[in-house]
Amino acid sequence: MSVPNRPDDSRGADEPDASEKSEPLRAKPIQKPDYEKGVMERRKFLGKIGAATGILGAAGYLTFAPEDWPMSLRDKSGLRSEPKLTPIRLNDYRVSKSAAQSADVGIGRGGTPEQMLRKALDAVGGLAHFVDPGDIVLVKPNVAFDRSPALGATSQPALIEALINMLLVDCRAQEVRVADNPIESPADCFAKTGLRKATESAGGRIYLPDSNAFKMLNTPGATLIEEWWFIHRPFTNVDKVIGVAPVKDHNLCHASMGIKNWYGLLGGRRSQFHQDIHEIVSDLSIMIRPTLTILDGTKILMENGPTGGDPSNVVDGDVVMAALDPVAQDTW
Repeated sequence: MSVPNRPDDSRGADEPDASEKSEPLRAKPIQKPDYEKGVMERRKFLGKIGAATGILGAAGYLTFAPEDWPMSLRDKSGLRSEPKLTPIRLNDYRVSKSAAQSADVGIGRGGTPEQMLRKALDAVGGLAHFVDPGDIVLVKPNVAFDRSPALGATSQPALIEALINMLLVDCRAQEVRVADNPIESPADCFAKTGLRKATESAGGRIYLPDSNAFKMLNTPGATLIEEWWFIHRPFTNVDKVIGVAPVKDHNLCHASMGIKNWYGLLGGRRSQFHQDIHEIVSDLSIMIRPTLTILDGTKILMENGPTGGDPSNVVDGDVVMAALDPVAQDTW
């Protein structure tokens, strides 16, 4: 059988035929590296040796120089590697009274807690004189114990709610913060005392303490707390500070009032200060310079303070005090 004529099959299977051939391959470009090693000059070589010697000498000095020499890294005692705390100081939150006002202490009697509070504040010039629109205000009540407000061991929620309303509505404060470092569980104390509900109902914000809320505070002139842990987070960017303290019996200092209330801002092992209760109260009087101090005498714990526990120990006082001078207030 004859085979029909066909193209020459002598090329490889993968070799293209003439119609499939592309342009001739271009020559590979000459590679020119960025770095070309050259002969190092004697001057440059000696410079590199000098630089290396200087670096090694500095490292040797930092490592082996005596501990008290400048920039030495030696730390045989281990004390140099301890973190260094820079103590903070509190601002002075006081506001001068108006020229037309002479009283440092105002007393409000009769009516609801809000009415008594307004009378006391009006007697020292009115709350709007001390708090400006846009201010951030910190209110410090006594929330030390997980107790019902009827037992008189903590600030009364009706008074706190009235104060926050006045700050936000009358004074147009930007924010009202409520903070304390209770002896018992903070969350439980704010709930049981009714102060969480009162604060949130009025539009305030509660700051609960945690381990990151404290800083070392320096109080020049203090005997026991010249440098001591202090709940500082609620004080960030604060313009005005108002203390609100219940008037109550205290088994160590006999009466717990406006100045003793600031004890709740301390952290650390503060219980040791009960051994020298009068000295710590004295220290607290110079630790903070508040805008106002308010004494809550609507319900007064007459016995078994400061914790209370028996409603029969509580009497209706029907009085609220507001003061620029907390020492004069507590003295009265």
